[in-house]
Amino acid sequence: MDLLTPEFGLFFWTLIAFLCVFFILGKFAWKPILKALGERESGIADSIATADRLKKEMGQMKSENEKLMMQAREERTAMLNEAKEIKDRIVNEAKNQAKTEANKIFADAQQQIQQQKMAALTEVKNEIGNLAVEMAEKILRKQLATDEAQNSYMNQLASDIKLN
Repeated sequence: MDLLTPEFGLFFWTLIAFLCVFFILGKFAWKPILKALGERESGIADSIATADRLKKEMGQMKSENEKLMMQAREERTAMLNEAKEIKDRIVNEAKNQAKTEANKIFADAQQQIQQQKMAALTEVKNEIGNLAVEMAEKILRKQLATDEAQNSYMNQLASDIKLN
C-alpha cells in the first residue's frame, strides 16, 4: 500500500512545482493563449458575419441579375418587334413603290399604244385617201381618155356647178 499513498515530502514538492508552473503559465502563457483564442473566436464570428452578409448580398445580386435578365429579355423582345415592324413597313413601302412604278409603266405603255394606234389609223386613212385618189385618177383617165369624153364630162360639171 505504500505505493498507493504518497509521502508528504513528495506531495509537498509536487504541489510547489505545480503552483510554480501554474503561476508561470498564468503570468506568461494564459493571457496570450486566451488572447489568441479570443482573437480566433472573434475572427470566426467575423467570418460567419461576413459570410452571412455575403450570402445576403449574393441573394440581392441574384435578384438584381434576374431583374436585369428580365429587362434584357423585354428589351430584346421590344427590339425584335420594332425590327419586325420596320421590316414590314419597308416591305410595304417597297410593294407600294413597285405598284406605283408598275402602274406608271402600264399607263405610259397604254399611252404609247394609244398614240401608235392613232398614228397607225392616221396613216391608214392617209393611205386609203391616196389609194382612193389614185384609183379615181386611173378611172377618170380611162374614162376621159378621148377628147370627146373630156368635153362631155366638163359640160356635165359646169351644169352641176350652175345648179348649186
